[in-house]
Amino acid sequence: MRIDAYADPGIPDRRGGWRYLAWLVRRQWPRCLAGAVLASVWMVLLAATPYLMARAVDHGLEPGDLGALAGWAGAMVAVGGVNAWLGMMRHRTMTKVRMDANFRTVKVVVAHATRLGAALRAQVGTGEVVTIGVGDVQTISGSLTAVGPGVGAVAAYATVGGLMLSVSPRLALVVLLGVPLLAVALGPLMGRLQGRETEYRERQSVLTARIGDLAGGLRVLNGLGGKGLVADAFRRDSGRLREQGYRVGAVTSWIQALGMGLPMLFLALVTWMGARLAAQGRISVGELVSVYGYVVALGWPVAFLIEMGHQLSRGVVAARRVVAFLRLEPAPDEGTREAPAEPAVLYDPVSGVRITPGRLTALVTPRPSDATEILDRLGRYTPSDATWGDIPLTEIPLPQIRSRILVAEAEADLFAGPLSKVIGDEETPVRGAGSVDSRLRRVGATSHNEPAPAEQQSGADESAHSKAIHTAAAEDVVRALPDGLETPIEAQARNLSGGQRQRIRLARALHADPEILLAAEPTSALDAHTEATVADRLKRARKGRTTVLAATSPLLLDRADVVHHLVDGKVAATGTHRELLDTEPGYRALVARDAEAEAAAEETATEEATAEGEPAR
Repeated sequence: MRIDAYADPGIPDRRGGWRYLAWLVRRQWPRCLAGAVLASVWMVLLAATPYLMARAVDHGLEPGDLGALAGWAGAMVAVGGVNAWLGMMRHRTMTKVRMDANFRTVKVVVAHATRLGAALRAQVGTGEVVTIGVGDVQTISGSLTAVGPGVGAVAAYATVGGLMLSVSPRLALVVLLGVPLLAVALGPLMGRLQGRETEYRERQSVLTARIGDLAGGLRVLNGLGGKGLVADAFRRDSGRLREQGYRVGAVTSWIQALGMGLPMLFLALVTWMGARLAAQGRISVGELVSVYGYVVALGWPVAFLIEMGHQLSRGVVAARRVVAFLRLEPAPDEGTREAPAEPAVLYDPVSGVRITPGRLTALVTPRPSDATEILDRLGRYTPSDATWGDIPLTEIPLPQIRSRILVAEAEADLFAGPLSKVIGDEETPVRGAGSVDSRLRRVGATSHNEPAPAEQQSGADESAHSKAIHTAAAEDVVRALPDGLETPIEAQARNLSGGQRQRIRLARALHADPEILLAAEPTSALDAHTEATVADRLKRARKGRTTVLAATSPLLLDRADVVHHLVDGKVAATGTHRELLDTEPGYRALVARDAEAEAAAEETATEEATAEGEPAR
């Protein structure tokens, strides 16, 4: 049975941790059944070896029958060979079981994260998602060991008990009662481990989220002088996590110590009782040998049973976290009215921003967060009373909005893959083919970076890539890469500079060719010359289409048809860039400050390039 990493994972059982683990077993029950059968036969044959040895001693060695001795010895060799093959097949099958559970859990988590869309960040932290993907998935897949060796251990345990019954009922009773008593002794520790493990995972997710925040805002913290303060807080939280890890390790060490020690004491007791029975003449020498062999054979099942309990305890904790994530629901979509058939005005009553169709509109505010909130409301990423035409956005089905309105975030994620895939899908964008995840799909934000067959790549699609790259002034980015558009890009485009990443994000948004494009600070990391080029090309490429830019750069504002000057998140004045310069002192001061910053940055770049003997770019 082949593992298909891209097949439909199915609908997970979200009613609890145990039910989720059971769902993983049901989804691959033939493989799990095969693993259980192989493990059971493998462990039972481990116990068969002492039985064959006892027959060889009693019927061949003791009476001096060399033929019987050779026959029983040959049977032992044959059983050993078969068991070696069974052990290999068992391990291979259980590896497939674990990998299937791993892939299946990853797929359901990623699919649900995509389904949540913009609601994901509002409901769960980044650290929680990272912890699930990095740690919990592995723990869950490892806990499925119980399906194979766990079932086999029970079967072997029962078989050994039956074989011991033929030797001595007293020994059989001790064997059959011993392991349940071990489980009772370890039970409280297993429950304690679940509690400690849950608390540790929660602290770990918080700390992981903080690491991500630090990595993203380290420059800002350093500039504000807050790096030391945040570092001290991180050090304290890290210390608490370490202490909690010690607590988890302490419980785990007790479980492992008792799991190894108690079975040895138990098996030593069985061996001592068998020796006494042999000394009293109540069992034969061969039976004594078989008792010792059974005791040794019991070591595997007992160890697997204890390990199974440990893995299941940790697996349930991890499964509960996955289930909690899968229970999150996106914002309800109760829209029933059709979106305007023709281009219509977008209006945000909170700020007073009115977006006229077919024009390049700029939002200027001293606080970038105000502009971002407006774009989110106009793109229906936050609840609002915004309207499209005379229809409230909340009354329009979300797929229709996603297929026609695109919000291009300043720090939108860039996924790994060839640059051509990062910029856009191979398929030519088709407006109106809306879906819940159309925003991700249409801008190339996909985790499946499989290139389409060459015959599916049309000249029109190549021109779409070329047009988007040209408009974003990213030709030099493509030329600088060793394989051009086919060059692999790392996650978040870490192998590109900040300005290059920004242009690739803009090219990706332009390749989607939305009816309405809402972009936040699309050129903030570019030098003045490149920014002017982007502004000119963007105005030409989006002529007749609705484009909204949140920016304070005079180079962009001078190309805008309409500029809204916002104060405290509300429109204070509207007009062209030059009109507002003449009539609005606040606007003039804000834009002049930005212009001075641009000039200073350009002068610094020129001086650095000159000092290095290179022309300034």
